[in-house]
Amino acid sequence: MPSMVRFIGDFAGPASELGSGLTPGHLGRRRSSIRRGSESGDNIQHTIALTSHSSTPSAHESVGDSTGAHLMDSIIGSVGRVANVKVRNDDDLVDRLNHLYTTGILIIFTVVVSARQYVGDPIRCWCPAEFPGTHVDYANNICWISNTYYVHIEDPIPLNIHEKEGKELNYYQWIPVMLLVQALLFYLPCIIWRLLNGQSGINVDRIVSLASDAQYESPENRVRTIKYVVRHLDRCLDNQRESRSTCCVSIRHFLSAKLSILCGKRYGNYLVGVYFLTKAFYIANAIGQLFLLNEFLGQEFNLFGFQVMEDLINGKEDWTASHRFPRVTLCDFQIRQFNNLHRYTVQCVLPINLFSEKIYIFLWFWFVFCSIMSCYSLAHWIWYTVFPTARMQYVRKFLRVMDRIGSGPEKKLANRFTMEYLRHDGVFTLRLVGKNSSDIVVAEILAGLWDMYRTKKAAQIRNNSLGNEFDEAAEDV
Repeated sequence: MPSMVRFIGDFAGPASELGSGLTPGHLGRRRSSIRRGSESGDNIQHTIALTSHSSTPSAHESVGDSTGAHLMDSIIGSVGRVANVKVRNDDDLVDRLNHLYTTGILIIFTVVVSARQYVGDPIRCWCPAEFPGTHVDYANNICWISNTYYVHIEDPIPLNIHEKEGKELNYYQWIPVMLLVQALLFYLPCIIWRLLNGQSGINVDRIVSLASDAQYESPENRVRTIKYVVRHLDRCLDNQRESRSTCCVSIRHFLSAKLSILCGKRYGNYLVGVYFLTKAFYIANAIGQLFLLNEFLGQEFNLFGFQVMEDLINGKEDWTASHRFPRVTLCDFQIRQFNNLHRYTVQCVLPINLFSEKIYIFLWFWFVFCSIMSCYSLAHWIWYTVFPTARMQYVRKFLRVMDRIGSGPEKKLANRFTMEYLRHDGVFTLRLVGKNSSDIVVAEILAGLWDMYRTKKAAQIRNNSLGNEFDEAAEDV
């Protein structure tokens, strides 16, 4: 209790302080420490208040951050769903280069350009000083929706309206739409191929998918899968055969097998004809895209890549700065105030052209690459599919690997097996299996088909011999 009274007396006044037995020096030191402690507490409270005010975001910033996070999550989720789409196996790598990889690249570029257009500021114009903020926004919008025109900074601005129209840039608003149209055009031959090959009677995608999966399965499952593929392909090939055996039918089959003149399901070359047509569409599309962009962008875009390479070879530093994609343009617009008509010419900057130029430089070289690869792929397929010698050598190679044939009569029978049983579509399907799986799987499938063909031939010979014996017995009777 006395200690408590003495503690209270410290804050009661000088009399109590002196009465407590403390000297004046001690009292002065205690008062200064108390003042420093109270000042430090005030400073700490002020610092905490400032820190909490500066670190707490506003409601608008929180909403903006959450909206951006939700938008990014939705974009990433969409990309993930697209990446998980199952890829079909009824074509080769060059076909997928056109309809899968090129389409994906164009869609990615569409997202990049669209984000720049609709999220940021696609255009910014230098307006007169008397323009308030609303007038500046109006100038930016009117110059974006109307076509700006390009005049070099050192050249005078033309006064003739027709001369200005000849320098207009009328493409930058439509770049995202054009990229989507290009993606659709690259995917269109694939749609045609899948619609038409389903009518051939051979389920190419099913056969190639099973054969591709068989190489990763256990030995027991692998054998069962190969047997299923062999039976399925045998039924498909039998369904394509002509049931009639007239003279005209035999001539047509000879023309289709030896010369590849006729095309149809019953001739065994329907798939090959459709596939060659699809390859031609891929080539026409890849080359036609350069001329399509020439009409869309103007300024001889089909020669754009050659000019870029020439600038690089000559050591031009600003090789990316092109008059096709100018960053700084001019814009004319009119404002009506009562009966007065005010005309303005402002200078605008197009940041979107910085992205567009890089995108179209890449696309020019990519389209040329796709054109070259598509032409090479078509020539390769024509050489190894149309000519009978190439088909027979391909089949005999795998039959020798599996020890199914030697020389002499078996070699002739292998040629008949290729020309009469497999025909164009059978060899074509096996080549697709080889391009999507491995040669070992092709050899096993061919060995199964060969054994089945030999069994059918032996049964046919027995039936013919029994029929001849029956006829001879009937004649004797």
